[in-house]
Amino acid sequence: MAPVTSEHGYDRLSEVKKFDESKIGVKGLVDSGVTTIPSFFHQPPENLPGPKPKNRPKLTVPVIDLSAERSTVVEEIRRSASTLGFFQIVNHSIPTTLIDSVLNGLKSFFEQPTEYKMQFYHREAGKGAAYSTNFDLYQSKAASWRDTLQVRMAPVEPDWDAVPEMCREALKEWDKAAVGLAEELMSILCQGLGVKSDRLKELSFLEARVDASHYYPRCPQPDLTVGLTAHTDPGALTVLVQNEVGGLLQVKCGDDWADVEAVPGAVVINIGDLLQMMSNDEYKSVEHRVLANPVEGARVSVAVFFNPSNREGTYGPFPEVISAEKPAVYKEFTYADYIGRFFRKELDGKTLTNFYRIDNKTG
Repeated sequence: MAPVTSEHGYDRLSEVKKFDESKIGVKGLVDSGVTTIPSFFHQPPENLPGPKPKNRPKLTVPVIDLSAERSTVVEEIRRSASTLGFFQIVNHSIPTTLIDSVLNGLKSFFEQPTEYKMQFYHREAGKGAAYSTNFDLYQSKAASWRDTLQVRMAPVEPDWDAVPEMCREALKEWDKAAVGLAEELMSILCQGLGVKSDRLKELSFLEARVDASHYYPRCPQPDLTVGLTAHTDPGALTVLVQNEVGGLLQVKCGDDWADVEAVPGAVVINIGDLLQMMSNDEYKSVEHRVLANPVEGARVSVAVFFNPSNREGTYGPFPEVISAEKPAVYKEFTYADYIGRFFRKELDGKTLTNFYRIDNKTG
């Protein structure tokens, strides 16, 4: 739960609860004309980016042409997945018109009057859709400057009446297109590991999906907070598109951070914790974050998180990637146990992968 903060003379949990129950979201604060952000959005120093070092070489995330020769694509994706864990793809199967349509539809929803959006604001995803500020608002040390529309696409189809009308059809089409692309990418990633190309599909990793759409409006004090704290994704694979407001999404590279520039028509792909563990560390899930937006135009993104639908299934390193030279470094676990641990903590870095490591004394 959100801790009580006494040194500033207020009960933080009470302030968080008051804000949450107002249902105005971050965009509502912006529309009200705030010039200072509420204290519960103030991030601890370790979560803030700090000044950029002078003369720092520019770090970039690979952009891979999916229409190139298959062997070239497999090698480039394998290399990116085993080092940075992040890459962008172009010349893929998702039409640019569909990307524009879903991003514009979501932007339209987030910029509706607060009174309209209030009907969708809640934290219970029972109907398959929920609009709120920060899914971990009550677990985190500090809130982040964004609003989110989350839709659980599968294995149970959402109640589409619970999804805002102005983005409903575009989200349906986006999900279908993202599944087609993810199936192709999972096949390539399996090939890069030397396992059967449809192994992830057989393990139901296309069948449980959550769409998370984020809206990052201008922040009046961007040096005090972030749009999204540094974290890794818990699933196998994330497929994301973003609008033209770039320079906010960053990926950790050693002790530094690389910008994921907004490339027109590109799709951003990142490896999740589950795939890192199933690959026995051949592939890497890497911490990424979103900075608070300092400009007038809002950043909009939508990601599909691919997870297994078999909650009681047992997961661990593929037998093909284990050898005498490289034994398994993760214990086996059920997805139910794994995802339960994810939702009981705040959004953070390598907590889950560290917990299931065989050399971890607390597991």
